Amino acid sequence: MEYFYREMRKQTGYLIQNSQPIGGKWNYDTANRKTWSGNPPLSPPLYFELDQIDRDVIELVKREFPQHPGSLNNFHWATTRSNALLALQHFIVNGLPYFGDYQDALAQGEDALFHSLLSPYLNCGLLLAKEVCDAAEAAYHAGHAPLNAVEGFIRQILGWREYVRGVYWLYMPQYANSNSLHHSAALPKFYWTGRTKMNCMAECFRNTFEHAYAHHIQRLMITGNFALLSGVDPQQISAWYLAVYADAYEWVELPNTVGMVMHADGGLLASKPYAASGNYIHKMSDYCQHCTYNVKTRTEPDSCPFNSLYWYFMMKHEAIFRANPRMGMIYRQLDKLNNKDQLIVHAQQLLSQIDEL
Repeated sequence: MEYFYREMRKQTGYLIQNSQPIGGKWNYDTANRKTWSGNPPLSPPLYFELDQIDRDVIELVKREFPQHPGSLNNFHWATTRSNALLALQHFIVNGLPYFGDYQDALAQGEDALFHSLLSPYLNCGLLLAKEVCDAAEAAYHAGHAPLNAVEGFIRQILGWREYVRGVYWLYMPQYANSNSLHHSAALPKFYWTGRTKMNCMAECFRNTFEHAYAHHIQRLMITGNFALLSGVDPQQISAWYLAVYADAYEWVELPNTVGMVMHADGGLLASKPYAASGNYIHKMSDYCQHCTYNVKTRTEPDSCPFNSLYWYFMMKHEAIFRANPRMGMIYRQLDKLNNKDQLIVHAQQLLSQIDEL
């Protein structure tokens, strides 16, 4: 994906000067990982007044799908080209300057932070990828947004989004059934109800069911990470993502879920699984401060489920991942653990009562 992204930068000329990347680096991902604790302040969200078509469709959904999860009380998405352009301008002015620093951050009660909220418009055709990237690059050249923000934003569209589109059209339909890790567990019930004692998961579900949205870290490193660690059938979690998000069209949702979230394609899309323990969630958010589980322990009755499930996952798939050069440090840490048997027992116990977590 990284090399594809670099080729796309060269072809399009985004953030290129004299055939080289502006700033001397192709990728500023390491400058995209600050935690957010209230500053800089968030801008007021952009709301659009519902027109008659919007109201009619909401009434149709209310009548025909009364038992479906989600809320109809917070529909604030643009449904016209003109409003989608307003949403783009709102992000460029208010969100993009801080997007780079905080694009991986998570914060209790904050559903969007500095994210663009443009993916539904891009995926349904109200906005074009080129005009969105053009606007971001223009903001950099005008001195309105720093390089790490603009590069990070363009990378998500030009690198990630275009790459998964290529994977989908190149490898479908067989790609949809990929399951290289042979995971077969049922999707836990709380993915549909949102009711779980794991605060990080509950926060992501709340955002999902209130807004048909969750940003990429909520999806990849919280709900997706948990599905990966607990061995959920890739097709079941893929069907869930497709059902609950406003931007989820199969061409973009399926490769991202099967490849990036579940590592079910054997490493075709991502060279290592995006698996993490509770320590990552604790580092990137304040979610753990509001949780009944203890993120600092692994095998106690109140230990964060992500912790033992993470190491159990690594042990269960050791034959596949130990030789992966990007995972050497993880397995060196695993070798130093002196309570592997306890971790296995605790993880298996959690999996046996997963719907109660």
